[in-house]
Amino acid sequence: MKALWPFLLSLSFSCCFAATDSALVAQAKWKVKKLSPGIFLKTISFKDSTLFRSNQNISILEIKQKKKVEFDLAAEARQKKTTSGFGLAANAIAAINGTFFDVARGGSVDYLRLNDQVLNENRKEENNERARHQQAAVVIRKGKLSLSSWDGSQEWEKHLQGEDIMVSGPMLLLGSREIPQDSSSFSLTRHPRSVIATGRNNRVLLITIDGRHANAAGMSLQETAKIVRWLRYKDAINLDGGGSTTLWIRNEPDNGVVNYPSDNKKWDHEGEREVANVVLVKKR
Repeated sequence: MKALWPFLLSLSFSCCFAATDSALVAQAKWKVKKLSPGIFLKTISFKDSTLFRSNQNISILEIKQKKKVEFDLAAEARQKKTTSGFGLAANAIAAINGTFFDVARGGSVDYLRLNDQVLNENRKEENNERARHQQAAVVIRKGKLSLSSWDGSQEWEKHLQGEDIMVSGPMLLLGSREIPQDSSSFSLTRHPRSVIATGRNNRVLLITIDGRHANAAGMSLQETAKIVRWLRYKDAINLDGGGSTTLWIRNEPDNGVVNYPSDNKKWDHEGEREVANVVLVKKR
């Protein structure tokens, strides 16, 4: 019985902190900027180690899916560009970095379909198994974005209905339920994160969580999932993060980069990493 006390005490503290953190997010006073009808930029900084006992910086682009706005993908089979570079080239409203890619040679390591053409196939693990970041997908059909979770079949992504398909992951939330994550360093360690969330009033969130700096610790996948659930969204997918994490919006200050990309190890808006693909928001 005595051996149970440390565990129960730890569980009690964990529940207490979770309740405090959820209330903190629910009551937070976000800085909100209306960019156009149905599109809002929301930013907030949690200082003095207040959220998950750490400093955090979160940027969210909220987009209402409607006739005048569409989602799209942009990608290169080999060449790499910054997220802002992809956005500018496509004359987009906004862009967020996409899925995982080969840093040395470019190109996605996850399945990518662009305008009904397969640009990249999944690069399997050494045991020929599907990687954890190949178990969910961003699906864009006629300009509308949705999320899909792997159904266990071998060629699941090839049967998804959409002109543009970006496999990524893991899935963080599905039907408002937090998806259990594995015990890898990638899942448990705090990193910058990029996320897409859906499932509330026909809105989509493009989320960046900064990290690797005293001003922003970054989050584990579990912490990231909690943030999205506390924002009352139902489904969420993890994109490539770390030094790739970038949210760009046309005509915003600092060349449109609204978060603090960490690739230059400075707390500024100039640390973009070149990536292989992005998710775009465009005018129809």
